[in-house]
Amino acid sequence: MADNTVFSVQWLDLPAELGRGLTPEQVLERYLAAIQRLTLGLIRPRVRPDGVQFLLANRLALLCFLPPLPEQEQDARMLALRICGGLLVQTAQCDRGELRFSVQELPDQRLRVTLRLSDYCPLLLGSNRPSLLRRWLYRLTQALLHRLVTIRFLRLLYRDLGGTARSIRTTRVSVQAGRPT
Repeated sequence: MADNTVFSVQWLDLPAELGRGLTPEQVLERYLAAIQRLTLGLIRPRVRPDGVQFLLANRLALLCFLPPLPEQEQDARMLALRICGGLLVQTAQCDRGELRFSVQELPDQRLRVTLRLSDYCPLLLGSNRPSLLRRWLYRLTQALLHRLVTIRFLRLLYRDLGGTARSIRTTRVSVQAGRPT
């Protein structure tokens, strides 16, 4: 983004009958289980009363999130985890960013499941004015892993809900003004 924060959004549109009753809380639960599975156990999410942590080798907190807002304070179709620290976050920017899960009915009998990372300040970028080298380092490591894991998660979700291993087509769409990082 213009302020050098990261914005990333991926979504899956599926027939409404497959996702009937699916909630953002259920998507989060499935996502946390998938993170551990898709990273071969290297990254283990830990849910605690004070929030969620993504632990590397069950020791180092890569990302820390505050617990979701109480239901009465948020939209029932969305659940947001605010970033509050971790090794992958710029120290001075620990209180910025969120990971949002949403489930939305579309008018054409489909359901859209969305994962959105916004206002994130990765340590690899170093500052609010990252060098070209740092942007490419982030893009080829952490950004690539985030995208791959999220797309694989959405593919798993479709297979779990639909009972089939249909191929999923990915399409690049620009939803925010910014430069690729």
